[in-house]
Amino acid sequence: MKPSVDTIWDWLADVPDPEIPVISVVDLGIVRGVRWDGDTVEVAVTPTYSGCPATSVISLDIETALRDRGLDDIRIKNQISPPWTSDWLKEEARAKLMEYGIAPPRAAGGPECCPRCKSTHVARISQFGSTPCKAQWQCKDCLEPFDYFKCI
Repeated sequence: MKPSVDTIWDWLADVPDPEIPVISVVDLGIVRGVRWDGDTVEVAVTPTYSGCPATSVISLDIETALRDRGLDDIRIKNQISPPWTSDWLKEEARAKLMEYGIAPPRAAGGPECCPRCKSTHVARISQFGSTPCKAQWQCKDCLEPFDYFKCI
C-alpha cells in the first residue's frame, strides 16, 4: 500500500540539511512538493541557490530516507523556478538556526542580532562564511564571530 503524501512529508521532515544539520530540508523550505505519479513518488526540490554544492547530497539523502521506508520508485525533480527565497524558511527553522549559532536571514541584509548574546552591535567580517550561503559576522560586544545565513 502506498503511503499518503502527508506521511511522506513527515518522513522528509526528518531529513537534515547536510550543511546545517539542526534543520530539516522541509524546515528550510527547499522541498517544494510531494506527489504520486502512478507508482512513482516525485519530490520537487528547490536549492537555496543555483550553485549550491549540497544539492546532490540533499537529493541522495531524500532518496535514501524514502528507500529506508520501503519506497523504490522515486523521482527527485530539481525545481529552480520560482527560485528559493528565505520566506520559505519556517519560523521554527529560524529559531533553530539562532539557537545553533547562525543568524537567520532577513530582508534588511544583515543579522538582527548576535545569536550568542543577542546584542545588536554586530559587523560583517566577510561576505564569505563557512559555506557559500553564509557570511561571517562578529559581535562587537561579546567579540564572538558567527555565521549569518545570507540567502534571501
